[in-house]
Amino acid sequence: MRRSSTLPKLTPQERKPVNTCGRYLLNNVKYLKYNDYIKYDDYVKAGFPIATGMIEGGCRHLIKDRMHIIGARWTMRGAEAVLPLGSLYLSGDWNQYWQFHLEQEHKPNHLALNSSGIPLIKQVLKGPCSTSPPPLLIPV
Repeated sequence: MRRSSTLPKLTPQERKPVNTCGRYLLNNVKYLKYNDYIKYDDYVKAGFPIATGMIEGGCRHLIKDRMHIIGARWTMRGAEAVLPLGSLYLSGDWNQYWQFHLEQEHKPNHLALNSSGIPLIKQVLKGPCSTSPPPLLIPV
């Protein structure tokens, strides 16, 4: 790789990305070589995917197809909110997540307000707030 960047007589600045990539690969060669931990032929025989095609396809399906709908505009915050929900739906875990979500919402919003056994509306009516309409702000 480094030799292919020197043969066309690239400048040092033009060779820099190639050298960075080459250095990374050399520093991580133990993870790339066939060794006791990485036996690709065994993985292939077992039917495990060893390529990135499935991951890339999943990313395309989940992210690109959803984010690039014609006319859609996404902020980073909006995309980060929608993508986990799409992932839950596609994984088949939507119903389980939604049940969990409802239970979590119920705890602070309902159980705490009804902890005395008195429904919230009765607590409000017994409170110091007036139930009569507010006075008119504009004189008649």
